[in-house]
Amino acid sequence: MTIFKETLDEEFLTTSEAKSLLEEIEAERAADEDRELRYELARAVEHTNRFAVLEAEESRELVDELLELDTLEAQAAFKIADLLPRSRDELRAVFAQERYALSGDELDDVLDIVAKYA
Repeated sequence: MTIFKETLDEEFLTTSEAKSLLEEIEAERAADEDRELRYELARAVEHTNRFAVLEAEESRELVDELLELDTLEAQAAFKIADLLPRSRDELRAVFAQERYALSGDELDDVLDIVAKYA
């Protein structure tokens, strides 16, 4: 078991992007008969296959469009891209733990962008 002492880099990914990365790893492991898929990796692959709705490129485009609004932080934009909320109530749930809330017009702007992809 490896214990990491510090974080060198951090990057947000959508579930769709994680799915594409895990598919590459899964294919690499399948090509080598001696390497098996560990339990954690198999569960991660199963999770991304179940919950990834968009293609990786589409999800990144959605995040980029959401970040152009200047009212969203990156973490919220990625969460919205994963959840694809369809109503104001679903969208407000994303911001339940945040210290800020969006106005009605800002919520509608986000929902309009999400509607293009959902």
